[in-house]
Formats: sequence, C-alpha cells, structure tokens
Amino acid sequence: MSEHLVIIGNGIAGITTARHVRKRSDMRITVISAESDYFYSRPALMYIFMGHMRLQDTQPYENWFWKKNRIDLLNAFVTGIDTDNKSVLLENGTTLQYDKLVIATGSKSNKFGWPGQDLPGVQGLYSLQDIELLEENVKHTRHAVIVGGGLIGVELAEMLLSRDIAVTFLIREEWYWNNILPNEEAKLVSRHIEEHGVTLRRATNLKEILAGEDGRVRAVLTEAGEEIPCQFVGLTPGVSPNIDLVRDSAIETNRGVLVNDFLETNIPDVYAAGDCVEFRPDTPEGRGRFEQLWYTGRMHGEALARTLTGERRRYERGIWFNSAKFFDIEYQTYGFVGHAPAADEDCFYWEHADHHHCLKLVFKKDTRALTGLNVFGIRLRHRVCERWIAEGRSIEYVLENLGKANFDPEFFKQFEEEIIAAFNQQHPDKKLRLKRRKGLLGMAV
Repeated sequence: MSEHLVIIGNGIAGITTARHVRKRSDMRITVISAESDYFYSRPALMYIFMGHMRLQDTQPYENWFWKKNRIDLLNAFVTGIDTDNKSVLLENGTTLQYDKLVIATGSKSNKFGWPGQDLPGVQGLYSLQDIELLEENVKHTRHAVIVGGGLIGVELAEMLLSRDIAVTFLIREEWYWNNILPNEEAKLVSRHIEEHGVTLRRATNLKEILAGEDGRVRAVLTEAGEEIPCQFVGLTPGVSPNIDLVRDSAIETNRGVLVNDFLETNIPDVYAAGDCVEFRPDTPEGRGRFEQLWYTGRMHGEALARTLTGERRRYERGIWFNSAKFFDIEYQTYGFVGHAPAADEDCFYWEHADHHHCLKLVFKKDTRALTGLNVFGIRLRHRVCERWIAEGRSIEYVLENLGKANFDPEFFKQFEEEIIAAFNQQHPDKKLRLKRRKGLLGMAV
C-alpha cells in the first residue's frame, strides 16, 4: 500500500503541496479543511463581498479536478496531533493515520486583549467564515471603525465603503503603514485613503470597545479618551501564525511552527508550509523568519513536494517581492526597502505632482547597485526588476532602462522621462538618457 500524506489546510501552501506531490508520485493524499470544501483564492475575499466575483469564480480548479487527480478532500476540523502514533484526531472523535504530515494551517487575525474585542459586531477578516459574518454584521451598520493599519485594513475600508458605510480608520503610526513603508510612500497612501472618504485617525490607539444595551458594539474608546460611536469594529492589526492545533503536541513552536530550510519540523515525517511557518534562527541572511504571502506559500508547496517525494529540496525564495492595491493605486516592491536607508545605502525618490505615482530606488553607496525598489501607480515587469537586483545593476542603468520594465497597458501615461529629468536635476553630473526600444517606451525585453 502506498504512503499516506495528510495535509491540514487547503490554502495555497497545502494545495500546491498536494498538486506537486501528485505530479511526482502515486502517494495517497488527503487534504483536511473545515473552512471550505474547495480551495479558493483568499486575496479575492473582498471581491466576493463587493459582488465583483462569486465564490466559484475564485476557485482555480473545477470540482472534478480533485477526484481526477486522486486528492481526497475531507471537510473536518482537526483537534489534535499524535506524533507518536502518527495520527490526527478529528472533532467527530475519529482518527486518521498518516505516514507523512504537512501542517498548512495558515494565519489568524491578531487580537491584543482589548476589552470588548469579542463583542457581537467586532471581527477580523481572514477566512470565508469572516465574510459570512461580515454580511450579518453590516446589515444595520451606518458607521464602522477599523483598527490597525495593515493591508487588510485598507481592503476592509474599501469593502465597507461599497455598502455606503462611513469608515473611521485608527492607526497607531504617524502615517499609514510607515512601520513598513518609508515616510514618502506612507504619506502618499495616507492621502489617498482620505481622498476616498475614509476618516484616517493617525497616531491613535484603541483602549476599549464599548457595548450598548443590546450587548452589541456601540462605540470605541481611544487612549486619548475620545469616544467614537459605531455599530461595527473591524480588527485588522495584522495576522499571526495559526498554531493553536500544534501547541499541545510534540511539534516545536515559537510564534509559528518552527522549520528548517527544508520545511521540516523537529519530528520526523512532519512538515509545515505557508503562513503558519517560522523559520529557525539560522535562516539565511536577508530572509525573514515569517513569509505570509500568497506567492511564498506557493513556493513552499513546490519545494516541499520534492522533499516529500524523495528529492530533498531546500526552499529558496529568491528576490523578495510583494504587491497590493490601495483602492485604485497599485503597489509593487522588490528586494528590500526599509523604513529608512541603511548606513551603506542611498536612495532616489520621485513623486508625480498628482500624488498618485511614485518610484523609490534604494542602492549601495559604493557600488551603486540596486538593492530594492518601491513603485506606486506604475506597473513594472516582475522579471526585469528581479533581474536588475540579482545582477547588481547600477541605479543609472536601471533609470536608463525604465522603459523596458514598464508593463502598463497601451495608452497609459508614462513617466520615465520625467523620472530621469528629476534624477538629473538632483545629480547634474550624471545626465542620464532614457533608452528606447523600437521607438516606444514600455516595450517588453
């Protein structure tokens, strides 16, 4: 009888692992999830709520795909893991034996012990069940308060505005997300949030969530003593690894499930992938210990599938990348762009007069090699930007070749010449010129 692979979690990491294991072996595969019957795109949750997509539109594979590929889907909740007997305990009291186990339980919304955080009308936004709860919570909501300045907070604000609900957004930072973004970009996004009708309360901390006579939320109280009436509170101060299932097992955890570069835990035949993972402290220099992104979850699954099928493969992420959308401004980041340049780094920043487009390039002072970039409102080609950083291209080379990276559709306004003019003004000794290809800006390389 073939080995039995059990995967807990049907998100991008778990399903990618299952798909690639099936491509490489005849191993029996069971995927367990209590969230949904079928894998769906979690970043599309907001579009389901806003009516732009249906749940089935977010499912990359037809329902017949799983049976055809001999991947068994089990809609159940796992309550425990017995690594001595290689079994998982299900909520209905039954057990499931495994030969190899993958923990891919994802993330959960953060809570910080605020009084009232568990009141009716207060919730986070992560799962399909959260969307169902949100539908109920907003039925009688006129004013909502969102707490926490992450990406999910902006998504939730856009979702609520689509239902004509007034939104007050509390962030503890001086500017939106400026613990991640440099101040220039943080200010750009903050202004854009306000342009869309959101009341952005900067440098404001939540103290307590207050209940009304009906037991539901009626207001929030800030640390400054201000009471803000509302009928809904969205808690979006980030996410943390969902490891509740693992805490009482022999599997080693810290903030997440601890793994090495092969996504192996301390227990033989037990692995972890995706948002629930925390890489051990000896992780390669320049890579964080947490990688809670869609594309890194996919890469975890691809690497782990090789290890599970006999080709022990080290996970290598490559150049860091992320993208997001702040209402109608697209954002991309490559490499590493810190809140401020490191001692051996310098940067060039350009922002258009409309405050909806900007570019930041971070580079080494000595070699002038590009180490990271942020771009808002201009779509750049992933492979070109990645190659610039991998090859250590100079900032001058990057600026002269910006047109080759442009991926905006035809008829979009292009800003490369203006960007170079700004650089030349700041560095009159350089006098760079944009290199065109076939007489057009933005042609693919």
